[in-house]
This record gives sequence, C-alpha cells and structure tokens, in this order.
Amino acid sequence: MTLVADKKSHRPRSLAPARGSHHPLRAEFLRGFAPWTGAALLLVLVVGMAGTSAQWQGGWGETRQRLHLTAQLLGVPLALAAGGLQGARERRRRTEELLATAVRGPLARSLAAALPVACWVVAGHAVAAALVLLATALYATGDEPDLVTPLTDTVALASAVLVGHVVGRLLPRRLTAPLLAVAGYAVLGVMAYDSTGPLRELSPIGSKSVTDVPVWWQPAAMAVWTGGLAVAAVLGYAARRRFTALLPLAAATAAGALLVQTGDALWHTAPVARRQVCDTSTTPHICVNARYESLLPQVTDALSGLTGRLEGVQNLPVRFTDLPGESGPDEVDLPMLTPIGWSVVRGRLTDQRRYAWEAGMALYSRDQCNAAVDPEVAWTDDAVEHYLAPSPSERRFDELAAEGDKADRAELRARLAARARLLAMGEEERRAWLSAYFATARACDPSEVPAL
Repeated sequence: MTLVADKKSHRPRSLAPARGSHHPLRAEFLRGFAPWTGAALLLVLVVGMAGTSAQWQGGWGETRQRLHLTAQLLGVPLALAAGGLQGARERRRRTEELLATAVRGPLARSLAAALPVACWVVAGHAVAAALVLLATALYATGDEPDLVTPLTDTVALASAVLVGHVVGRLLPRRLTAPLLAVAGYAVLGVMAYDSTGPLRELSPIGSKSVTDVPVWWQPAAMAVWTGGLAVAAVLGYAARRRFTALLPLAAATAAGALLVQTGDALWHTAPVARRQVCDTSTTPHICVNARYESLLPQVTDALSGLTGRLEGVQNLPVRFTDLPGESGPDEVDLPMLTPIGWSVVRGRLTDQRRYAWEAGMALYSRDQCNAAVDPEVAWTDDAVEHYLAPSPSERRFDELAAEGDKADRAELRARLAARARLLAMGEEERRAWLSAYFATARACDPSEVPAL
C-alpha cells in the first residue's frame, strides 16, 4: 500500500480505498425494500398461477396467455405501488434537504433508488416465469414454449416501477402507492376489454386468444412503447437537461402510432394451430390439432369402442377434424379439447366415456332440423347411441323415466325395445343397417330413416 505524508499532520495517509468498502448501491440491492418487493411479486405471480393451474398446465398457448395476464393485471399494479413507495422514501424519512446537498445529482439519486427495486421485480418475474414454464413442460401436449412474451412483460414491469417512482417523488403521500395500484389495475382492465378501440393495440395485454401470436416486430414495438414512456418520465423529472426526455418520448410515440395503425394485423393465428395430426387406422380417421398432438393416442383410445363398432360401416364421414372454422363436407368436428381444464386437465382426458359419447353425437345429431324429431326416429337415434357410445347419464335418465307417468314409461319401453332389436342383429345385418342409417343421419324426414 502506498503512503504519502499529510502536509499538516506529517502523518502518513493511505491512497488505497479502505478495506471492506462496498459500492453504495450494494445496500440498496441486498437490504431494505427492494428484495422484499421481488419476493412479493414472486409470491403474487406463483399464487395467482397456481390457483388456475388446471386451466393452463400442459398447454403452451394457455400458459403463455395466463402468465401474461397475471403479470400484467397483478404484477404491474404491484410494481407501480412499489415504485411509488420507494419514490416517497425521502419524504417519509425527512431526508430530502440532506440529500439535496449530496454530490450526486437528482438523476443519479433517483436511479440509485429506483433501479434496485426494478431489478428485483424483474428477478421475481423471471423466477415465477421459469417455474410456470417448468410446470407446463411436465405435461406439455404439443406446440412449443414462448419466451418472447415474458421478456416484454419484464420491460412492462420495470417500466411500471420507474413510472411509480416518479409519481412517488412528485406526490409523496401515504395514499399514493395504493392509488397507483388501483389506477394501474383499472386502466389495464379497461384496455384489456376494449376489443374495438385503439387501446387494445396500446395495451401490454394484447391478444385475447391462446392461438393468437404477434407479428415478429410487435414485441419490440411494445417494449419501446412502454419503456420509452418510463424513461421519458424519469428524464423529464430528474435530468439536468430535461429536453433529453424528448428522445425516448418520440420513440414511444412512434412505436405507439405504429401499433395503432397496424391494428388487427398485429395478430394472426399461429401456424401450428392450422395443422392437425391424424390416426388413419380407424373409421372414421381421428385428427387432433397439432397444438395437442401428444393427446392423439388418448383420443384414439377413448374412441376405440366407437370406431371399432363402426368398422366396415359405409356412409360415414372420412375423419374427425380439429381445425378452426367449419369442417369439410366429408368431415365432422372432433369434440372440443379446449379450453384446458374441462375435457383435458394436465395432459389427460378427464372423462373418456363422455368424450366418446360426444363424438358419437357429432355423427348422428339432428340439431339442424327445425321441427321436433319424430318419436320413432328419436327411438332409433337412441338405439344407435346406446350401441355405439351411450351417454354417461343414460342409466339415470332411464330410471327417471321408469319413475315417471304412464307416457314416460311407455316411451322408455319403446326405447328399450329399439335398443334390443339393434343388439339382436347379426354382425353383417347390423353393419348393413348402420350403413343405411348413416346415409340419412342428417335427414329430418322420418320416412328417410330406416326403422328398427
């Protein structure tokens, strides 16, 4: 260590920094309010996601949307409130006049107080996002994870801290932080449900469908929009040359204008959602959307009883299809696998028997008929339903009919007789009869439907 003589005291003075000295920001990062903010955000996001895990776990699109909504609707208000509390810290501690005499300028002091909170908020969100993505990876049914959306959420959260910090400095009151949280939640909520106005494009929440994906430049434009406004607020409040705030403000304005002008073209259906994977070994073929391709074996197994009884039957649709929009003339819609949390929970079909019944109903439904279905046709449909894939509630309905009045019991006897006649047929006879039946499965004229 180099020593020099002090001219006044003639004592040696060290030129090296004192041992154990740390950067001034170290205390801000490791102690006090900032780490607790990161922990609070992590807890809020994890609890919010865990409460609805059945509705997203296993689907990457559902996970992306749910994490995005939770980060925006719960995380951003918390980040605003945290920034507001940190901004009003000097007023609470009555140290404003003392800090005003410090060597560091207002911008440096503001950043020294705000950046630790922003960094811990980003860290809390990153850990929560990693846990959520891992939870979905354990039950993933297809598609692939989206890592861009969490990054844009990170920018929005950090920007919320900076904006809240500036508001806290300007309005250092006790109610500033809670009012910021309430206002942030209200504004984001209005923007989220404004599906027609320009606010939708400016909202960090963005899409409404799990199959919607943005154009490639939308995340960058959204980051410039939210980040530019936050940087402009900080520079406008604390910079020595406040006109420098015009540069990020201009960038944010340009990004916002681009988002608004592009409108609905910002979003399009993901390419994977327009494809399907099929099992062509069954009759009809079974196709599921490529977003859930790993469910195909489960769906095939659930429908194995139905497709096995239809083997060799003519006049059937070519396939069950699972694509957006209307099915083709030789196709029929597969029972819905979405939204996750109903038919599918954590990568598993919840009720295979009901799923098979729904698939069977899609083959011979007469919902398009305006008039009431003829009773004899209804008994025939019931017999086919009973043979191919009976309703899980069939026994309960039969018991209720048996306990009903004379008309209910008579109708039950007619249904049971029709079921018995179909079951009593030989294999070839039943296959021929079913072929004739499915040729008229959509017919509304009772004379066209083969009788039992």
